[in-house]
Amino acid sequence: MGALRPRLGVGEAILKRPRRAGRYGEPVLGADVHFEPFLHLADLSAEDALIAWGGFWFHRESVDAQWHVVDDEELSEAAGEPRTESIGARSEPFGHAVVEIERDGEVVTRVETADYNWVRVSGLEPDTEYRYRVLVDGEPWAEGERWDWDIEQATLVQAGGSYDNRFHTFPAPDARVPVTFAVLGDFGIGIYEQGEDGERQLRLGAALERAASVHGVRLVLTTGDNVYLGDEDTVAGTGDEDDDWYPCFYQPYRYLLNRIPFFPTVGNHDAADTENSDDREQLDDNFFLEHRFRSWVDAGRASLDPGLFYRFGLGGLVEFVCIDTSLADELDVEHYFDNAEHLEWVRKTLSHNGGEPARWQIPFSHHPPFCAGPHHDSTQGMIDRLVPLFQEAGVSLVLSGHEHNFQHSIVDGIDYVISGAAGKLQTDPPTDFQAAGTRAWASAGHFLIVEADEERIRVHPVGEVGADGALEAIELRDPAGGVVETPLVVR
Repeated sequence: MGALRPRLGVGEAILKRPRRAGRYGEPVLGADVHFEPFLHLADLSAEDALIAWGGFWFHRESVDAQWHVVDDEELSEAAGEPRTESIGARSEPFGHAVVEIERDGEVVTRVETADYNWVRVSGLEPDTEYRYRVLVDGEPWAEGERWDWDIEQATLVQAGGSYDNRFHTFPAPDARVPVTFAVLGDFGIGIYEQGEDGERQLRLGAALERAASVHGVRLVLTTGDNVYLGDEDTVAGTGDEDDDWYPCFYQPYRYLLNRIPFFPTVGNHDAADTENSDDREQLDDNFFLEHRFRSWVDAGRASLDPGLFYRFGLGGLVEFVCIDTSLADELDVEHYFDNAEHLEWVRKTLSHNGGEPARWQIPFSHHPPFCAGPHHDSTQGMIDRLVPLFQEAGVSLVLSGHEHNFQHSIVDGIDYVISGAAGKLQTDPPTDFQAAGTRAWASAGHFLIVEADEERIRVHPVGEVGADGALEAIELRDPAGGVVETPLVVR
């Protein structure tokens, strides 16, 4: 690294730069430049973990001015060396790294790399808690009190946040033990310059972090629209650069990302459906999709190129099936799942293809098969081509997002849950209840905590942390306006 690289664990350097017009009109680099390091548990299974590190540069004009994240195009100037990315699978290495994994206070594994800002650690025991630390050029990465974004002051502050670097491996594939996971949908709005939407995302991120600790959440499923950094008329960003990911993903879920893996699906804001930019390359980069799922293709556990289809188990009780429902104009079909190869993969996966079925098989996607609105309709292509496969396979629960509210429908014995209000919120009520088979709905920011055992699945729509520190459930209503009790139970 160059001489101007900030010292790890300190993260601040003073650079003198010329004033030039930046992305939002402010100077590109001011008097101060600060580097903030991050940690990311990018993947996890019963036997291995993918641990990554990186960070973001910030700049300000004076000690009294606000910090601004450095745009990707200005990284070389901020870092004092050639650099195109600062975080994710493709980011240039920060130095020689050592990752140590501890169990019961003893180092059990040690992995080194000088080529990447990530390592895959293998040979772990199922259903076991480990601690870890990352050293780069001999110094701890992201140790001590961190600098986090304060949404009211619109700048970086030190407010006592620090990393607790631990993770709990998944149960063994043949262990049919109860498990808990979270579902987060349509959360990519970003936490600055977004008003109530950004504040909602930040509050729900804090609630999700608490839920993971209190309820033993093992992973987070996303129902798409992972990053879009606001509306075109408020903030100029789509998600196709790393600096867009800071306020949408890395900062809101910072103290969760280092210990709980996220398993994404693709939304219309992540693809070119809604924006001029297709963010799939950055999805690959920041969710490590190639490193996680490429090797699964030959084993029949994934279908890619293009599109994102994969399946994985959480122990022997639950298998999740990711289905890419975004538009696929380059394939000359309506949706990616309409591609013959992808559709055959979905069919074989749902029919178990001769393998031992999990107790619960849960498809998840961005677009919902059945939706009562008010902004989006049901997805006819899914109803025509995917729902019959769900029915044949005996699927009990399907998860999706897209509509920025909560909805629960039951159609032909299958429970369909929409969870799409972890950032933006649609306050107008749904209207097409009968066609969507709606049983309950809510216009409230939320995520889901889902508990699965041999007999049932319990779905808890969770709002924010209350004044007493407890997680609060959102209030559900049926189409007639009556209160619906939670959790919802799928049998």
